[in-house]
Amino acid sequence: MNYLLFIILLMLDMNSPIIFDFNKKSDINEWRVVNDVGMGGKSSGNFRLSEEGHGLFTGHVSLENNGGFSLVEYTFNGMSVKGFSKVRIKLRGDGKDYQFRIRNSSDDYYSFIYTFSTSGEWENIEIPLKEMYPSFRGRKLDMPNFSGDKIEQVAFLIGNKKEQDFKLLIDKIELQ
Repeated sequence: MNYLLFIILLMLDMNSPIIFDFNKKSDINEWRVVNDVGMGGKSSGNFRLSEEGHGLFTGHVSLENNGGFSLVEYTFNGMSVKGFSKVRIKLRGDGKDYQFRIRNSSDDYYSFIYTFSTSGEWENIEIPLKEMYPSFRGRKLDMPNFSGDKIEQVAFLIGNKKEQDFKLLIDKIELQ
């Protein structure tokens, strides 16, 4: 690679606001797991730091008692998304589909959602903000896609209408 191009790419990457970098923020106390047990389900999810320093979201999705999801969320003071068009997440999934969710305000009852598939390898998932659609309890709302100026919460959800174990390693979440 051309040295000048490498420096430019490095500078561009340094200017990406980081929502959460598990390698630099070892305190994950503000991440919270929400399972379907509040509605009678029996799914179980856990979140911790892996030995390598990545966020590790694992568990089992159960369909018993009309259950079927596990979610891990991070609420923060808010970050402007003005001038950015996507979220880039470095992660390693297990070949299953997940949802990435954001909220303009942690007080909103709905989230903006984007579903992505994982390959089982480390990869960068790029999520166009304008393609994130509003949803509440699994139903798409009759509202415009995300067009906000800020976000105050990010989350990962697994709920594929299947009984399944899951494992998602998260390295970094940033704006692009």
